[in-house]
This record gives sequence, structure tokens and C-alpha cells, in this order.
Amino acid sequence: MEDNLFPRWRSPNKDGLLAWYDFVHQGCQTYGPRDDFVKYSIVKKKKTDRISDLSADLDSQLKHKVKSFIAFSVAIDESTDITDVAQLAIFIRGVDDTLTITEEFVELVPMMDTTTAADIFTALIGALDRVGVDWSRAVSLATDGAPSMIGKKAGVVTTFKEKVQTANGGRDFWTFHCILHQEALCCKSLKMDNVMKVVVQTVNFIRSRGLNHRQFDSLLRENDHNHGLPYHTEVRWLSRGAVLRRFFDLRGEIEEFMEKKGKPVVEFQSTEWMQDLAFMVDITQHGNNLNKMMQGRNRVVTQYYDSICAFKLKLSLWEIQLAGGDASHFPCLKDVCATQHAAHMKRFKDKITGLLREFEQRFQIFGELENDFKVFCSPFTANAADLPVNIQLEIIDLQCDSDLKGKFAAAGLDTFYQNLLPGYPNLTALAEKVLCMFGTTYLCEQVFSVMNINKTKLRSKLTHKHLIEILKLAATQDVTPDIDALVKAKRCQVSGVK
Repeated sequence: MEDNLFPRWRSPNKDGLLAWYDFVHQGCQTYGPRDDFVKYSIVKKKKTDRISDLSADLDSQLKHKVKSFIAFSVAIDESTDITDVAQLAIFIRGVDDTLTITEEFVELVPMMDTTTAADIFTALIGALDRVGVDWSRAVSLATDGAPSMIGKKAGVVTTFKEKVQTANGGRDFWTFHCILHQEALCCKSLKMDNVMKVVVQTVNFIRSRGLNHRQFDSLLRENDHNHGLPYHTEVRWLSRGAVLRRFFDLRGEIEEFMEKKGKPVVEFQSTEWMQDLAFMVDITQHGNNLNKMMQGRNRVVTQYYDSICAFKLKLSLWEIQLAGGDASHFPCLKDVCATQHAAHMKRFKDKITGLLREFEQRFQIFGELENDFKVFCSPFTANAADLPVNIQLEIIDLQCDSDLKGKFAAAGLDTFYQNLLPGYPNLTALAEKVLCMFGTTYLCEQVFSVMNINKTKLRSKLTHKHLIEILKLAATQDVTPDIDALVKAKRCQVSGVK
């Protein structure tokens, strides 16, 4: 193709620029085969500009919202993108003087060099200062629990808490290690590596080789199975449960296939190992159910507390039942024990005991906040004599108010306390603190998923500015762009055709 195909708009002089303007706004059709490419570039640039405008509007609204916060909390997590750049995701959750909750994405900060606690702290403070937070109103910080985050001497949590308490005069400041991460770590404390090692090796043998995978899928189709084996991902607890369950359900086919390949799984002949496998399938299924219950947006931290309390009570029940040889809530274990005529289930009681102990240790912060949570969740059943002096009289007045009692039954916890304004200042102060707390870094994980979808091997050169703008639009929840105002601010482009 000739280089002088576009002499008018490629010319660097004034006439050339005017011709380029005419080309964009008149849609000239006389410039040859490059028209489609140029038009695509124009459309793409306009789309990028619109995304930038929408993102800037969201950012402006968030700054305005932050100024109205009377209490707020922060959630942070760190992950690595496709170009090996560590990215720090920051979310803020705050309440204003009407107890309206705002939960929004603040920023994705690239950590171009090291990711020490000092680096993360500096990035976090810079992002929050940019949106104009009042440090004296910070209530809590939720992290993923990495060593750089929770180090006792110089971790992000420690330095962040010192900054906040310097600003608020030493009042309480709470730190949460993400409940989802804690729950996964608790389940890993079972330490049944004898099961996982065999399962992972067998799955990898089948899945990592194309011929093996095709032949195994063919065997499954012959036996009327519609689903094969998924891969196991160490960092995802839910994937462990899925792999174990599918492995257990296909154990007959797996045993047959591995024997044909000359790689027999000798553990299938062990009664004790099969019981261990069945127990792991059941307990990870229970853990996955808990994990799913604690996922989602706009959740009040007391809902996580309720789920953890319920799971601990279940563990106590299972501990008693397994000690007596009852596997009613462990169907796979019960099935294996029934078919193999084995009744050695009592040894799993110790596993449940250890798991319960791990939950007690890892969720100590709920013990510290338990009284506040109970008052917040059940103000009409709380005993005034057991509560702090500053809210005793307000609780009595509240419990004798029939109108508010009816509203409590009809409204959710996230909106009920709006009815108490302004007559119950101490109770609403308690509600402010609880309502703005993050219990997990789930929102950060969601942002990382969106980041990985947008910044891929084929789009690895996506600039950080554009990446943030895309994420702000994808992650926005309580703030929406003011499109009408943005449209009015744009100059109408009139066609130049005479």
C-alpha cells in the first residue's frame, strides 16, 4: 500500500490537521482501504474517553460521600496481575449521619517495586488521603492476613492502627483478618495430607496428559457420567471440595482406569484410607457451604458472626455424634463404613475437636465484639443490667416502644437503626460502628477477578490509568455516574457537511 494514501490528514501542517478534523466529523469515504481501521481507532478512542469521564464522575461523587462519613472502615488485599505487578485493592465502607451505608471501590494501587509493610502502608494512606477521609472516624481495617499485613511490630495493621488512634485520641480500633481466609485456614488444620497427596497426584496424572484425559472421559461416557474431574487449585479452598467430591463419586472408574494404565492406586484397597477420603469429602462440603454463606456484597458483619457461631455449634454436635459412632451428618463416611463393615469413626472425633479449637482461636475478635453484636442484633431481648451504663436507659426506652418493636420485625438490621435517630444517640453510635465494619476482603477478590479478565496476555499493555477506570465502573455499588450531567457538559458536535 502506498505511503501517500492519506496525504491530507497525515500532513503535519495546519491544513493537514484541519483535513483530519474533516475526516473524523464528515466520515470521508475517499481515502482507500484504511478507512475501516481509522474509523475503528476513532470509535475506540471515543469509548475510552467516555469511560474516563464516567470514572472521573464516580471518583468525584465518592469524595463527596466520604466527607459525610461519621464512621468508616477499610478493606485491602494484594494480588499480582499478568505482568507480575503487585496490585493493592482498596475498598471503603462508611455510614453518614442518616446511617445510610456506602460501600465503594477506592483505588487499585500498583506496587512497582517491593511490597513490604511500609510500601503497602504508604500506598494505602496516599489513596485514602486522596479521597479526603477523616482519620478520627476510622473504625476497622480488614486484610487478607498476609505476614506483611498483620506483623505485630511493623505490619500494615499495626502502623495503620497507630495512625488512627493518634487521630481519634486512643479510642478502640478493630482489625479483621478476612473471615473467608480464616475459615479456609481452619479447615486446612485437619492436616490430612495422606488423602490430598494421593488425590492430587491421581488427578494430575489424568488431567495433565491429553491422551489420558480423553480416554478417561470416554470411560466416563460409557458409564453414563456427564462430568469429569476438575483440576485442584491450592489457593482456592472451594476447588479442593469440588475435586474431592468428584474423586469420591468416580472412585470406581478412577481405580479401573489407573489399573489399565499400570498406575494402580493401592490406597483404594485400604479401608482406613477410604474412610479418611470420605471424611475429607464431607467436612470440606460443610466448609464450602459455610464459605458460600459468607460471600456477597452489602453484608453486615454480624451476619458473618452468626454464620461462624452456627458452624461452631455444628462442630460441637458432630464431635458428640462421632464420639458415639454416629455419622448422620457425614453421608460419604457413613456410606463407606456401611459398605466396608467398618465402624471406626471415633477417631474422626479428634479431628473435629481440633477444628473447633482452631475456630475458637482464629475468631477471637468476635469474642471481643460479642456483646456489641448481641445488642445490635437483638436490642429488644438484651438485659439492660448487663450492658454499659451509657446505653442502659436507652435500651429500656427502646424495649418499651411498641412502634419501634414493630419496625424491628419488619426492617433489616441495615436500616432499622435509622428509625432511632435522633432520640437514641448512644445506640445509634453503636450501630454506626457495627454497620461500617468489613468482615471479609471478598470485594477485593471480586476486583481481582475483573482485573484478570481485562488485563490478559492479549491486553498486557493496558495502562494502569485505564485499568483503574474500568474497575471503578465494574465495581461501583452505591454510587452511579451522573450521565445526564456528563451529557450536558459535552459540546454538541455538528456535522461539517454543507
